[in-house]
Amino acid sequence: MALKGIRVVELAGLAPAPFCAMILADFGAKVVRVDRVKSQMGTDRLGRGKQSVAVDLKKKEGVEVVRRMCSKADVVIEPFRTGVMEKLGLGPDKLLSDNPRLVYARLTGFGQQGPWAAKAGHDVNYISLAGILGQLGRKGERPYPPINLLADFAGGGLTCAFGITMALFERSTSGKGQVIDSNMVEGSAYIGTWLWKSRPMPIWGKERGDNVLDGGSPFYDTYETKDGKYVGVGALEPQFFNDLVKGLGLSNEVSQFDDPAEMRQKFKERFLSKSRDEWDVVFDGLDACYSPILDHNEAPLHPHNVHNKSFLKDAKGRYEPAPAPRLSRTPGVDEVYPTPRIGEHTSEVLQEIGFSQNEINSFISNGAVENNKGSSKL
Repeated sequence: MALKGIRVVELAGLAPAPFCAMILADFGAKVVRVDRVKSQMGTDRLGRGKQSVAVDLKKKEGVEVVRRMCSKADVVIEPFRTGVMEKLGLGPDKLLSDNPRLVYARLTGFGQQGPWAAKAGHDVNYISLAGILGQLGRKGERPYPPINLLADFAGGGLTCAFGITMALFERSTSGKGQVIDSNMVEGSAYIGTWLWKSRPMPIWGKERGDNVLDGGSPFYDTYETKDGKYVGVGALEPQFFNDLVKGLGLSNEVSQFDDPAEMRQKFKERFLSKSRDEWDVVFDGLDACYSPILDHNEAPLHPHNVHNKSFLKDAKGRYEPAPAPRLSRTPGVDEVYPTPRIGEHTSEVLQEIGFSQNEINSFISNGAVENNKGSSKL
């Protein structure tokens, strides 16, 4: 696997950092998540393939445990607001002095510097400040947040994982680690670069929701079908548009240059005449940039996804996405590894980094760490 041999310490947090660490684990890194003590039920739903140690960072012994872990690691991922790790005695200056090869990834909302660095926030706030949210939504309606995918996962976790792999690659020649300031405002803005660079193109120029790609075009939109389900069409180019209207039986009635409102109404009425599955059959032999809109239960069962094994099934028969992209020689995992119990691997990990059993027993007895072999899984 591509990251085999890489050791990662993940300070437990919410969605972005767990996703970043899961990506690394999926491609072979050994990820140890540092959880809080007295926390039997965690919030990490992205823990597959990780180990867990439970540590009390309010105790000096707990801080020393994490510091020792980082001294043996290649990567540390921390999700706290600026200054928190320094207050704990685990800031980059200390950890990089212990381990100059360490890649220290800081994944925050607003970054380490600037007037908003210490502010709280969530996905909706980060993409607002990044200039992304203001471009999302139907005409005449307020901006519409796309769940928490853009900042938390695309601009946050995925971008941070990319930064880590770049830093690891650079370390292979320099021998030195470095600090990564990965924040979700800048990450979200960066993945939206095309939205800035494409402004001179004719697909833009109107208010939000009235342009070609943001809901203003009837041939790049979604439609309801007879059975209350939905389909998506993206027939931008003439050849795809021609196949779209052919499938809809509108070849002699609609031109790509017709009034958008009238065209949309014709498309709407026609899509409502058949079920989604019936439209699937109609468009099966046409290159119309048509697709059924699948829910999370349907997507793993679509023939294309089944063929490519795009989803993995866990021990309970539940599906989740497989690692992407695909690497020909060193691919990611091809099965769902279990999510760790909080503190499940405390003794094991501490032994690996050089603590004696007596020291571990002492840490457990004074509450600096917890060893929860029997706790229920997440």
